[in-house]
Amino acid sequence: MGAKSEYRDRPAVEVAILDALVEHADEGMTVLELRAVVDSDIDSIETALGTLKDDGLITVDRQDGTVRIQPADHVIATNPVPDDDQTWVDVLRDRLGL
Repeated sequence: MGAKSEYRDRPAVEVAILDALVEHADEGMTVLELRAVVDSDIDSIETALGTLKDDGLITVDRQDGTVRIQPADHVIATNPVPDDDQTWVDVLRDRLGL
């Protein structure tokens, strides 16, 4: 699953962050966890997080003494975006549960 298609025209680091956060939407992620997943330097990640927060696409909360970042509910796609490696037959098979 990933971010909705309308949020995929943003800079690559922002899309990578949104996709990672959507994958961990329930528990959220720390900046260090994002750094381990997103292939970018920490300064780019921090800048992207600021932009995403300003645009209302992420929430930042303190949970058990740790800052957790989560995607806003409206960012999460209800239908996952198919992988580029999947053929239309694979997508159809997944949707039919075969």
